[in-house]
Amino acid sequence: MVHKRTAAYVVGALLIGVAAVGYGLPSASAATAGPITGLGGKCVDVAAASSANGTAVQLYDCNGSAAQTWTVGNTDNSIRALGKCLDVTAASTANGAKIQLYDCNGTGAQKWTASNGALVNSASGKCLDVTDRSTANGARLQIWTCGGTSNQQWTLPGGGGNPTPTTPAGTNLDDPAKKDVAMQLVSAAENSSLDWRAQFSYIEDIGDGRGYTAGIIGFCSGTGDMLELVQRYTTTKPGNVLAGYLPALRAVNGTPSHSGLDPNFPRDWRTAANDSVFRAAQEAERDRVYFNPSVRDGKNDQVRALGQFAYYDAAVMHGYEGMRQIRNRALARAKPPAQGGDERTWLNAFLDERVIEMKKEAAHSDTSRVDTAQRVFLNNGNFNLNTPLTFAVYGDQFRIG
Repeated sequence: MVHKRTAAYVVGALLIGVAAVGYGLPSASAATAGPITGLGGKCVDVAAASSANGTAVQLYDCNGSAAQTWTVGNTDNSIRALGKCLDVTAASTANGAKIQLYDCNGTGAQKWTASNGALVNSASGKCLDVTDRSTANGARLQIWTCGGTSNQQWTLPGGGGNPTPTTPAGTNLDDPAKKDVAMQLVSAAENSSLDWRAQFSYIEDIGDGRGYTAGIIGFCSGTGDMLELVQRYTTTKPGNVLAGYLPALRAVNGTPSHSGLDPNFPRDWRTAANDSVFRAAQEAERDRVYFNPSVRDGKNDQVRALGQFAYYDAAVMHGYEGMRQIRNRALARAKPPAQGGDERTWLNAFLDERVIEMKKEAAHSDTSRVDTAQRVFLNNGNFNLNTPLTFAVYGDQFRIG
């Protein structure tokens, strides 16, 4: 395995909760006005019922006022009250960015998608969240990495938390057969093999400054996702062969060091890989941190399986937050179908930005996983990622199906 995600991006990715399938807000024809209720049965409220730009949006006792009457189902995916829009301050994508009321301007900071009770901001991919899970009147609303927690659950006007799906037509990447194709594609690039299930026991230091790289998705001791994996495994199965390495994994996180891991960590990793519990933990962490949020974002952007895979593969290499940054830069070139753009044009723009990002780092400078794989599928119009797939990565030829 020779090509890995940028370490700085993975830290943010670790906070990603189990991602839900994305749904659009109701269509304009189904626009509905009323309260949005959340934590403690309280309502999303405009502070002091002020319509001034920058007014705080907060949690407050429901009172039926205009300050708590929100219209969803607008054609621009905005959520509106008092003639203005629910807005992320300064269009920030950072955790903790506060929510305000602001003039409607059609930017991503004002676009929201409902997803299994959560409200996901389109620009950041993060969820509308009650700060510190407080139920006190006046608790500020913010965006935060989606985690499926109670302070990110909302009931929309009319009682709906799960509006009619607006996912793209065709079979999406989370279909089991499509997902297996995605795993094979990533394994071809990461392991020079289509047999992704053979990689549970893989471990080595590939000299990229990220310590040990291991497992089916290349969990790294220097970037935090390996630590998260071993913690998950230990929670499920205390006393496992890797549990004793947790202090060392915490100490080396963010560094290339093997301190406290050598000489036996690789041997014990391979031993753990024979345990079905550990294999299940690897798959669960892959899904939690990389696959689920990437597919969710692809659905929200209305791209089909190929586009969803392009997002996922970018997250594998650059981290989920890195993928979001690539997407944000692509928005300067084109718009995804959910924003009225052409799917081919959008995916070419995304892949262009992905290649630019890859070339910033020597370990990623071979861009064939895009040029002679994903771009080939796109040029062939294979938006549904149907097999058979014939492609090349790093000069090696592969065929799936």
